[in-house]
Amino acid sequence: MNENSTVEVLPDESHLAEAAADRFIGIVEATLRYRQVADVVLAGGTTPRAMNALLASGPRRGAVAWDRLRFFFGDERTVPPDDAESNYGMARETLFDPLHIAPERVFRIRGEDDPQAAAAAYGEILVRELGARPRFDLLYLGMGPDGHTASIFPGTLAAIDDTKLVVANWVEKFKTWRITLTPHVINDATHVVITAGGAAKADALHNILDGPHDPDLYPVQLVAPADGELHWLIDEAAAAKLARQAGAAARSSSA
Repeated sequence: MNENSTVEVLPDESHLAEAAADRFIGIVEATLRYRQVADVVLAGGTTPRAMNALLASGPRRGAVAWDRLRFFFGDERTVPPDDAESNYGMARETLFDPLHIAPERVFRIRGEDDPQAAAAAYGEILVRELGARPRFDLLYLGMGPDGHTASIFPGTLAAIDDTKLVVANWVEKFKTWRITLTPHVINDATHVVITAGGAAKADALHNILDGPHDPDLYPVQLVAPADGELHWLIDEAAAAKLARQAGAAARSSSA
């Protein structure tokens, strides 16, 4: 891990979601001190769903200038937006609709279109909205039990054209296409937050954080912001097999 990376261990998945929501608020608040708009990339999955629900309710709802945020996505399944598997659909249900986010502030990947065309179109959106080298203020990622992140799965890295911003990536284990940001776009973000919770991720997380660098086997290892910060938020179950288990306070320090 690079010098701009931190690892924080939370007691359980509910505390993990709270930490992810509070990190969202803190980074957005800091960004809006010097920028009129903050550009945020959302992820799919269990923790992001819980994080969104926390952000859209209670005191956290009023802690964010929602009309000054723009929302993008790190990846998408090749399904329509009303499908239960849609990352956009989950975000709309848990965040956009409850907060009445204006549609023009949300930039979704059209998973219902031809995968190659959808990837190219989303790349064009990024260039139009953020320039030829998009730099997101905050980018959330999850991590699967196999070490995948966004829709970059083990064994697929070599097939990804990293000169592009967005690609359609064939995932053999699911026999389907996924649409994903490419590694260099992820690593150009100012802040990247990776969340990982649950015992099912303990083996992979041990190999990722304590083992050799092999991003084709564990794609999340490719996440290393070139000029930004990487924040790992994990729970105790996921951290159970890490070499260093001195407790959350020790793991919260720079890694």
